[in-house]
Amino acid sequence: MKICKIIMNPHSGKKKKVSYRSLYDILRKYGYEGEILFTKGPKDATKIVEELPNNVDLVISCGGDGTLNEVVTGDMNRSKKLTLANLPLGTVNDVGNMYGLNKGFLKNLEILLDGTKKNIDVCYINDSAFVYVACLGDYIDMAYATPRELKAKYGKMGYILYGLKQFFTKKIHKYRVKYTVEGKTYEDEFSFFFISNSSRIAGFNDVYYDIKLDDEMFEVALAKVKNKADMFRLLMMLGTRDIKDIPDLKYYRTNEINIEFLDPPKSSWCIDGEEYDYEGNNFHLKVVKGPKMLLPDDNIKILFNEEY
Repeated sequence: MKICKIIMNPHSGKKKKVSYRSLYDILRKYGYEGEILFTKGPKDATKIVEELPNNVDLVISCGGDGTLNEVVTGDMNRSKKLTLANLPLGTVNDVGNMYGLNKGFLKNLEILLDGTKKNIDVCYINDSAFVYVACLGDYIDMAYATPRELKAKYGKMGYILYGLKQFFTKKIHKYRVKYTVEGKTYEDEFSFFFISNSSRIAGFNDVYYDIKLDDEMFEVALAKVKNKADMFRLLMMLGTRDIKDIPDLKYYRTNEINIEFLDPPKSSWCIDGEEYDYEGNNFHLKVVKGPKMLLPDDNIKILFNEEY
């Protein structure tokens, strides 16, 4: 039997009943002897993956996007990489939905195990890995600051409830930055910063078109937003226009960018839905070739350049 370790975050998402017996039965049907390893706190999944033996055939991240980030980070820290998979159990599950895992928990597991292994790109902000997005700006902290009890009770609506409270108490800040991309250096002022390798962000589908997870490139969007009315107009245009055609928004597809904040940020970066706690004003973002990921077959031809 092949060996499968399931790294499960018991606090992810709205409370769901998971049939562990059915989970083990499905794994055995596909030739895996499974074991669930529960996380107990932040960064725990990273440590668990770092310490797994080399004979593990598959590591399944079972939680939200933050849990997947920790699992990928742990694998990137290993000298011998393991094959990973993502089984969404979170609230928003941007990565899982992009991969095509939008069915029930056990059905998603079967779709995964019927899938194909592909090498994915992994992005970095300084020395911290992220799978799909690093962003900064007002209200961005909803992803990690929304109380767990709200998410557990209301699911996605919990983020909205917390966001409405933030909306009426916060103003939009602007930051002067110096940034270098594609060999050129610019100085400008922006309110929102998004560096991503995903077609879906914060529950919004098709933010970018023609995203590839194996081209060693990511998308950069730097937005000039003066007030809340501007922010609403930007959100409306995201649903009706190509992002490259939106006024007051700088867009790049690149593999590296350096950002220096001349005005110190008043909030933290958010990477894959979790707070990036870093003291400093300089951020180097890049993309590298990452580990093998077991993925559903349906979306592979859309998400990868490599011949399927």
